[in-house]
Amino acid sequence: MKNSSRLSDLRVMSEDQLDDEALKLKKEQFNLRFQRASGQLQDTARVRVVRRDIARVKTIAAQKRAAENKG
Repeated sequence: MKNSSRLSDLRVMSEDQLDDEALKLKKEQFNLRFQRASGQLQDTARVRVVRRDIARVKTIAAQKRAAENKG
């Protein structure tokens, strides 16, 4: 259920907001990688969740750009 509400939140964002969200997630991904490399990562599943969230944000942004260019 959590993913569907998150997805609907992403769909109502503007392209700029989606770009900001992607940047925030990329920073979190970097921090998680750094923690994993230094052996301090507690929540290993978070790496996968963040990676998939980045993909979702990029997909929605691409769909919005395609719709904008088409119409």
